[in-house]
Order: sequence, then C-alpha cells, then structure tokens
Amino acid sequence: MNLNATLFAQLAVFLVLALFTMKFVWPPLMKALDERAERIANGLAAADRGKADLAAAEKRVQAELASARDEGQSRIADAEKRAAMIIEDAKKTAADEAARIVATARAEAEQQVTRVREELRGQVAALAVQGAEQILKREVNAEAHAALLSQLSTEL
Repeated sequence: MNLNATLFAQLAVFLVLALFTMKFVWPPLMKALDERAERIANGLAAADRGKADLAAAEKRVQAELASARDEGQSRIADAEKRAAMIIEDAKKTAADEAARIVATARAEAEQQVTRVREELRGQVAALAVQGAEQILKREVNAEAHAALLSQLSTEL
C-alpha cells in the first residue's frame, strides 16, 4: 500500500500542479504569447504598409522627376526659341543698319561725284577759256561771256 499511497500522492501532486499551472501560470503565459504574436503581426502589417508607402513615394518621386524633366525640356525649348528670335531680330536689325549705311554711302558717293563733276566742269571751262585765250591771243572776258561759259559747262 505504500506504493499505492506514493503513487496516489504523486498523482494528487501532479493534478494540483496541473490545475495550478492551468489556472495561474498558463493564462498569463498564453496572454504574453498572444500579445507577442499580435505585436509581430502589427509589426509585419506596419512593414507592409511601409513598403506600400515607399512604393507610392517612389512613384510620386518618379512622377515629380518626369514632370521636372519635362518642365526643364520645355524651358530649354522656350529659351532656344527665344534665342532664335533674338538672333533673327539682330540679323534683321543688322541688315536694316547695313542697308541704311549702304544708302548713306551711296548718297555721299553721288554727292561727291556731283561735286567732282562740278569742279571738273569749272576746271574744263577754265581750261577752255585759257585755250581760247591762247588761240585768240587775247584775253576773253569771263564775265561778259558768262552765258556762253554756262552753256559750255552744261554740255560737258
């Protein structure tokens, strides 16, 4: 009986220990395991949200970069167009200025030609008078023959 009593005592201690464990140890342990599982699940969910947020942020960044690139290209194209317009305006202004300078030079040249012709006419008239003087061996009065000299310079 001794063996049975020992066995029964061991069984009773085991049952008390099992009941005590189930009543007092097991619930806080399960609660701690459940809280830990919940924290892990929350952490995984937060990581997934973080990955999704990161992917969305990368998409926004790529869109912003594309927008900035397009805007930069647009500004470059506008600047090139503006530069071309400025160059065309400068060419037109230069051409107009060149035409004005050429016209002024031509007018001055014509004035010089006219002035030189008048000087030449005067010199030819003087030479003609000297030549006639020498031919006639007498002095011709330039004032008396002004009309004749004027007609002669017009013919020249």
